[in-house]
Amino acid sequence: MQLHISPSLRHVTVLPSKGLREFIKVKVGSRRFSYRMVFYSLLFFTFLLRFVFVLTAVDSIDGQSKCSNIGCLGKRLGPRILGRRLEPTVPQVIYQVLEEPANEDEIQGDAEIPQTLEDFVAEMRDTRPDARTFASRLKAMVTFLEQRTRTAKIQEYLYRHVASSSIPKQLHCLALKLANEHSTNANARFQLPAPELVPSLVDNSFFHFVLASDNILASSVVASSLVRNSLHPNKVVLHIITDRKTLSPMQAWFSLHPLTPAIIEVKGLHHFDWFTKGKVPVLEAMEKDEKVRSQFRGGSSAIVANNTEKPKVIAAKLQALSPKYNSLMNHIRIHLPQLFPSLNKVVFLDDDIIIQTDLSPLWDIDMDGKVNGAVETCRGDDKYVMSKRLKSYLNFSHPLISKNFNPNECAWAYGMNIFDLEAWRKTNISRTYHYWLEENLKSDLSLWQLGTLPPGLIAFHGHVHIIDPFWHMLGLGYQDNTSIADAKSAGVVHFNGRAKPWLDIAFPQLRPLWSKYVNYSDKFIKGCHIRAS
Repeated sequence: MQLHISPSLRHVTVLPSKGLREFIKVKVGSRRFSYRMVFYSLLFFTFLLRFVFVLTAVDSIDGQSKCSNIGCLGKRLGPRILGRRLEPTVPQVIYQVLEEPANEDEIQGDAEIPQTLEDFVAEMRDTRPDARTFASRLKAMVTFLEQRTRTAKIQEYLYRHVASSSIPKQLHCLALKLANEHSTNANARFQLPAPELVPSLVDNSFFHFVLASDNILASSVVASSLVRNSLHPNKVVLHIITDRKTLSPMQAWFSLHPLTPAIIEVKGLHHFDWFTKGKVPVLEAMEKDEKVRSQFRGGSSAIVANNTEKPKVIAAKLQALSPKYNSLMNHIRIHLPQLFPSLNKVVFLDDDIIIQTDLSPLWDIDMDGKVNGAVETCRGDDKYVMSKRLKSYLNFSHPLISKNFNPNECAWAYGMNIFDLEAWRKTNISRTYHYWLEENLKSDLSLWQLGTLPPGLIAFHGHVHIIDPFWHMLGLGYQDNTSIADAKSAGVVHFNGRAKPWLDIAFPQLRPLWSKYVNYSDKFIKGCHIRAS
């Protein structure tokens, strides 16, 4: 069927195909036809032509014999007009080919596999293959692209693992400069806090916060965001706990950058008399954990070389190799009642959070006799982040886990937690934590994914009071779906995940939430080339 419009636009001629012997001539502007009718006639014929083309293409895919446009149109429209239904089906051979196991060796050795949809369509158009060949080529292309995607994804996980596990040279530089300052500048060795403020460290009328970290820059950001957003900074006491090697530079930083009127205490773990090997089970458990991990994990090379496991499984194993999972700073929270025997309540803060509101209302929350005030992680608009249940962390294929816990029970978050230390001292939470650490070691680390949250979920089971999710927004370190507007509306945001805001792999649109609390003109920050992006 053809359309012919005269150069003068006075005539439109519609020429049907062989089946019709006459042509129709429509005279534009005559009394018999209006402009509108001409327009709709043209529209109808255009649609008809496209419809015929689609039906013909379907015929070719179905493997039916070739036919003329009008013939195919009749074959397709006839049954419908007569009230009968004709069901087009995909040839069975296509399903057979697609269901056959893919021969990956042949696919990898075939240099002619189309690598884009455009290439595939061009090949099909040129070769006009039968259904079996069509399905085979399609399967080869999809399998090849899946392999490339898997390889790229695993490489991404490996690079992120390396980037997040290493100490950036800027942070190393900052620690060295501050250590030198501590040794040469008396002002960098001030006692923290000042002697006259020491009584406030055990005064329960203050708001006590605890931060355990060996990252000076991250700690400074948490402290700054806490004090700057507090409505009662003169009532804020921040207890910073660090290790022996970081104590001097950490003390130098907060001596030279006071957050008056807030009270800052910097203390090393070695300052706690009771915290010695043999008295603290977690220390021995960590040593065993490190040995077992090196024996069974095989290093990042062995993990990445696995060709059968899914990329997400490989990512989880790589993350298990992260040094932080065997860091005492990560386990220290389970000893809070012993660390602060005179305090009734504290708020524990991770060093990868940002505080954006006054946190004093947390002391007004009725904990209803519970020990741990935390945000649930199985309810919320963000299904990617807020979809974590016990089965997300614990291995329910192990009988020891399956007989003690419900896989669909909601999990909760570490990072910003209210701990009622008075209620805690009446429980066996710490002993339960150490018991399950030992059980996990006995089972070759098979009870849960490595980290402190899984044993925490077990130890605090039945002792958690759920608080409003406003107080803790999660996931900014492993996904960038969170909008800036939503993040700004949260009281505390948490960069949990690999993409920490002080690393180059941080998500650019989320990093400003953190970097706004860094003074990039400071001589130490500037001297170590720490930049906003």
